[in-house]
Amino acid sequence: MTAPAQTKSARLLSPFNAIATLVLVIGGIIFAVRFVKGLAATTNLDNNNPWGLWIGFDVMAGVALAAGGFVTSSGVYLFGMKEYRPVVRPAILTGFLGYFLVVVGLLADLGRPWRLPYPFLISPGWTSPLFEVALCVALYLTTLLLESAPAAFEWLGWKKLRTVVGSMTIALTILGLILSTMHQSTLGAMFMATPTKLHPLWYSPYLPVHFFISAVAVGLSMVIVEGAISHRVFHERVEITRTQFDAITLGLGKAAAVALAVYFSTKVLAIALEDKWHYLGTRYGLWYLFEIAGFVVLPCFLLLVGYRERRVTLVRIAAGITVAGVVLNRLNVAMFAFNWRLPWEARYWPHPMEIAVSLSLVMAGVVMFRWIASRMPILHEHPDWKGTH
Repeated sequence: MTAPAQTKSARLLSPFNAIATLVLVIGGIIFAVRFVKGLAATTNLDNNNPWGLWIGFDVMAGVALAAGGFVTSSGVYLFGMKEYRPVVRPAILTGFLGYFLVVVGLLADLGRPWRLPYPFLISPGWTSPLFEVALCVALYLTTLLLESAPAAFEWLGWKKLRTVVGSMTIALTILGLILSTMHQSTLGAMFMATPTKLHPLWYSPYLPVHFFISAVAVGLSMVIVEGAISHRVFHERVEITRTQFDAITLGLGKAAAVALAVYFSTKVLAIALEDKWHYLGTRYGLWYLFEIAGFVVLPCFLLLVGYRERRVTLVRIAAGITVAGVVLNRLNVAMFAFNWRLPWEARYWPHPMEIAVSLSLVMAGVVMFRWIASRMPILHEHPDWKGTH
């Protein structure tokens, strides 16, 4: 009778749980300090740099990384790619947790977070890109909650609610696709109001297009990365064979390579149409080339080689590079290439407390996914609902 208790205690005292607890406690304390003492006590934000790491990483990168949900669900439920069905639920769960934590991170960044409902209830800005992003994110978070609900209802045994929500799958998928297309692109559109602040190599009238295409590429890549980790950690809960999972990975890698190729083409086209070639010889130009060559061209090439030669590990490595590249791009737009004309000493660099809060949000997402995936039918089908949406 004592052995199970000892085994459970050993699991609770695992290195992962110890590290996760430490990160979450530190992040929670700093989060509390931010609300007690304000932004000035926990960030390096100022009048020149009102947006920093919490917007560049927590919101802009976070929204892009959560794009796998609408990409995979659209492919399976709208375009009939049934072979990718095993990765839909993990992708939707990742998307829901990602968007939920985006909202939590946004609460830390807002100067007056208690006025978050103000644009919706008091004074909506119908012509503001920021309002459109806020409205779409709120609606899409609700959509993701409903799309994630079937797994929870199956786990709880609530069959009637499961049937009702399951019947809404196609409608929710279409709504999610529309909302994602709108706000993923409008995140880029917000920076079209900063032509004198954002460096010309990153500023472009095509920013909405760049943001949307790169979100598709990183969404597919996140599904590959998340799937590889999940199948290693939760291998006993996975129903599909290794051969089936490798085939899914290769197919996603091929799609991600196409998205990256389209993204690269639009970036080159933008530079050509706007005649910005001369900027490539500057210091910022070298940094831009590093981003494009190292995190767009290279992973695109590796994905194609991996798909052609059936090298699954190479595809996963390339997907990881793509994820890092889109995060770098969002940080460049929001931070590193922003206010590029300011003196070096006036530039924004994240405060250690900002970094700690961002890390705690990432860890919170990992912990929640781990808890849900180890209990609910996320990586496998519930025996009572096999073959249903």
